[in-house]
Amino acid sequence: MRATAERVAGGHSLEAAPAAERAAALVLLPIGGTALFYALPGKLQHEPWLQFLPQLLAYFALITWSFRNTGVVERLGLKIDRFPEGVHWGLVTGLLLGAVNTLVILRLIPWLGQDIAFLKDTPHAKVPAALMVPWTIALIAVFVELNFRGFVLGRLLALGRNTLGARADRFAPAAAVMTSALVFAFDPFLVATFQHLHWIAVWDGLAWGTIWVRLRNLYATIIAHAVEVIVMYLVVRATLT
Repeated sequence: MRATAERVAGGHSLEAAPAAERAAALVLLPIGGTALFYALPGKLQHEPWLQFLPQLLAYFALITWSFRNTGVVERLGLKIDRFPEGVHWGLVTGLLLGAVNTLVILRLIPWLGQDIAFLKDTPHAKVPAALMVPWTIALIAVFVELNFRGFVLGRLLALGRNTLGARADRFAPAAAVMTSALVFAFDPFLVATFQHLHWIAVWDGLAWGTIWVRLRNLYATIIAHAVEVIVMYLVVRATLT
């Protein structure tokens, strides 16, 4: 058991969170809600309240799950002693992904013949820059990472352990990271807002999810998310205006 607990690089274990977790299956609510959204008729998929329904289901599931378990802060990866480590990895990852994704949006996507001018009309673009940077972006990063990494990814791992025991350690982390990344990238509001650019969220989700699994540190993914979006927002906004 001890050898298994020390398996993950960086000194943090896949068994770091308390072992006996209840109600991990609640993660199926937002996953199922996302899948069912795309089964709706096209007209209904344009309804804003339906676009937000999977996220609302996720927060409902998160709140319900939190009342059924102890050690919630640790399970989510929010122990305060992890904050310095989170700042380090978050800044490095955010700056790297921000630079790469900015080049993809401004160079690769137009070269492929796809439009990016619609970014000037997104809800994010209509918010004053002084309000977006850093306040709104940071707030969005907190809620998104709490949902997709802290809750969805973490509960998928727990569900695998609860179902398969130690055998889940072989494939559950990769499967959970991929599943959470796809659920994130296909979030209905994200797809409606960023259209064909929503595919960028797949590799973002893979990067952030891998960091969370290795470090069990939600501060790292929150900061990485916020820094990346700030870089992209400032450069893309300056380029398109």
